[in-house]
Amino acid sequence: MYAWEVAEPGPVESGPLRLVEKPVPVPGPDELLVRVGACGVCRTDLHVSEGDLPVRRARVTPGHEVVGRVAGMGAEVTGHGVGDRVGVAWLRRTDGTCAYCLRGAENLCPGSRYTGWDSDGGYAQYTTVPDAFAHPLPGGLDDIALAPLLCAGIIGHRALLRASLPPGGRLGLYGFGGSAHLCAQVALAQGATVHVLTRDPAARRLALDLGAASAAGAYDAPPEPLDSAILFAPVGDLVPVALRALDRGGILSIAGIHLSDVPPLHYERELFYEKEIRSVTSNTRADAREFLALASRHRVRATAHPYPMSQAPEALKDLKAGRFDGAAVLVDDGGPWH
Repeated sequence: MYAWEVAEPGPVESGPLRLVEKPVPVPGPDELLVRVGACGVCRTDLHVSEGDLPVRRARVTPGHEVVGRVAGMGAEVTGHGVGDRVGVAWLRRTDGTCAYCLRGAENLCPGSRYTGWDSDGGYAQYTTVPDAFAHPLPGGLDDIALAPLLCAGIIGHRALLRASLPPGGRLGLYGFGGSAHLCAQVALAQGATVHVLTRDPAARRLALDLGAASAAGAYDAPPEPLDSAILFAPVGDLVPVALRALDRGGILSIAGIHLSDVPPLHYERELFYEKEIRSVTSNTRADAREFLALASRHRVRATAHPYPMSQAPEALKDLKAGRFDGAAVLVDDGGPWH
């Protein structure tokens, strides 16, 4: 098969991805072999490719928003059959026995492993996934529309949960890419007032089209105090900005896996009155099931921009440069890629 791999992490402009031909992976006893139909392009893929995240698997194939069909399976698999459509997400495996797993916080498992970081992901014609971590998918949506839901949507949902937005509350979203534009749809469907703060004019237009009450620059003040805010942009400088925008008792949820350094915080201006900062670490399978059900019920739709799989490096460059609103999705060209 053909696959992209991170030959040497570095700026995407320098070409860290290399196209290779290698054997189709053999699924383990409890794993599915999945023929990739579409794979969303996540900012985490950019962090893996550029080295913002430490190398966990040399020459890894990125990609963890995979929609595909089961093409084979290990001897211990009982939950799926050949031809089933499944989703492959970021969380790939946990130990199932640690204190975190036993209390329902498998996202904090020290033994957790991740698709496209610890194991090869979906920038390829085939990938594998443990049967227990393959997600059933709602009907009525094609592969391109579903792919961004499998990380951008799930992580946005967990970030919204961590933000503890009160019913009918005022929510600020800092950054408005793949994850935020899905999170906004869920929040709006649940009755929130949403204010978007982002540098990208096209993203601001999309926010207003989706029903946001306002859309302004990332460093601007929202038109009213916020009950909760979510920081999607990996920009530490925005942490004090968002904290100043919170009302008393407000909560800032930081959604990204990587964040540039946070500047010193001024206690009285940015933390007093019981304001809180909460991080988000991956997700649980329960989060995924809950979000996919909400997305189906509320008709959450990704603004998706398809790229041929052969243009994976270009998609990452465009993501980094902010050249599209919504989310990019790689679609299998049918190979061989060139």
